[in-house]
Amino acid sequence: MADNQQAAAGSENANQPQFALQRIYVKDLSFESPNAPSVFQEQWKPQVNLDLNTSHTKISDNQYEVVLALTVTAKVGEKVAYIVEIQQGGVFLVQNIEGPQLGQMLGAYCPSILFPYAREAIDGMVNKGSFPALMLAPVNFDAIYAQALKRKQEEAQAEAGQEGQTH
Repeated sequence: MADNQQAAAGSENANQPQFALQRIYVKDLSFESPNAPSVFQEQWKPQVNLDLNTSHTKISDNQYEVVLALTVTAKVGEKVAYIVEIQQGGVFLVQNIEGPQLGQMLGAYCPSILFPYAREAIDGMVNKGSFPALMLAPVNFDAIYAQALKRKQEEAQAEAGQEGQTH
């Protein structure tokens, strides 16, 4: 009887949602300071622009690669002080999670895990370029993901409306 209970518990656990971080790595990293050394003569009041993108790829039945791509551009006046680009990657085990939950996991939760690593790498590159530390503010990936979903829904509705008018 105990064997039957253990077998039943084992099959229940097999259907439970599972999530695990398997690896974090830098996929690509670059730093440019096109106006050095003259930019060091300028008063340091940079305008900082952050571009952020995420992507994911299924690499096996239960494994996904999530890549967080950040580009930071700092300008002093019209001069570019530096540009830092990073693709921070991670491999995640995601099992028995599907549909909207999977989208949320890959589009918001995983990038939230990767962001501190990308921020640290960017800070290190900026410091090695002889610029003051740049501590990027935290990013709300849930809000970004929700905005992207809303935009896709609006685009789909607009397309459906246009198709209805052409027939």
